[in-house]
Amino acid sequence: MRTQSPEPGESAVAPADDVATPRAQRTPEKSGRPAGGPSLASRFTPYLLLLPAVAATVALLGWPLLKTVLLSFQNLNKRQLIQHLTEWNGLDNYTEQLTDSEFWTITLRTVVFTAVNVALIMVLGSLIGLLLDRLGRWMRLALSVSLLLAWAMPVVAATTVYTWLFDQHYGVVNWFLDKLGWHSMADFSWTSGEYSTFFVIILLIVWQSIPFVAFNVYAGLTTIPRELYEAARMDGAGSFRIFGSVIFPIMKPFFLATTFLEVIWVFKAFTQVYLINKGGPDGLTRTLPVHAFLEGFGAQRFGVGSAIAVLTILMLGALMAYYFRIILKQEDEL
Repeated sequence: MRTQSPEPGESAVAPADDVATPRAQRTPEKSGRPAGGPSLASRFTPYLLLLPAVAATVALLGWPLLKTVLLSFQNLNKRQLIQHLTEWNGLDNYTEQLTDSEFWTITLRTVVFTAVNVALIMVLGSLIGLLLDRLGRWMRLALSVSLLLAWAMPVVAATTVYTWLFDQHYGVVNWFLDKLGWHSMADFSWTSGEYSTFFVIILLIVWQSIPFVAFNVYAGLTTIPRELYEAARMDGAGSFRIFGSVIFPIMKPFFLATTFLEVIWVFKAFTQVYLINKGGPDGLTRTLPVHAFLEGFGAQRFGVGSAIAVLTILMLGALMAYYFRIILKQEDEL
């Protein structure tokens, strides 16, 4: 309401009733938001929108996982499968594996295999990500296309190509090494030994995993203000000091998340290990996923194979718990 100027001789002071009325007791003005807060429908709408995705995830992942757990408590071999018999044997499959020295040897091999791969992937991927940030427009585009082609190639196709490259008699790698003067490598069999077979497998996995890390590092670097780099250089910091004092602290959550994802992907890698040499020679390159497949479908001991798969899932679950603990600790610090 528009107020009028007081007439001469009148006081401009507000009436006593208005002054005495506390602000908290005055009638609140109407607003567009309901006084009772959000309605029940608006609160449950996000959950209803997520329901189809949750249902599909449970159907596609939860049911196979449940079946695997149930099979791990059964004695399911060829006879039971043909006769449609269900023979429950409790924890016998788990006891057999946990008391088997071969299982623990394969577990240790899988852990070492995962650690080597993840270390190489993170180091090389981070270096290429830093290189993408430094290159010019056209060179960055060329390198990005090359990384994208390696990343987009299907795993089976990439494994087949690597099998041809490292073929004993017709492989390009042996031919190239022979031309360089290493004539003993002319007919070298890369899959005849444990370490040479692992070399081919690790090279394949690292080659296909580097683009993911490189693109994410480059994307993270674009969010760092350039003023921080300039201030660090004015203080006399070199490239290593800038990475340790500027880049790594800002991108630490990214490095933790990416490392965790790479651990999961490498730990459960099956296609590359199996197609290169089927876990050979003499089972020396068996990892836990390959061991579960060979025991389940190869030896047709489906209960034992399921038990190995469940133990593998439990190990990954322990890694997830450790990762979430680190994430929660970082949130508390913030």
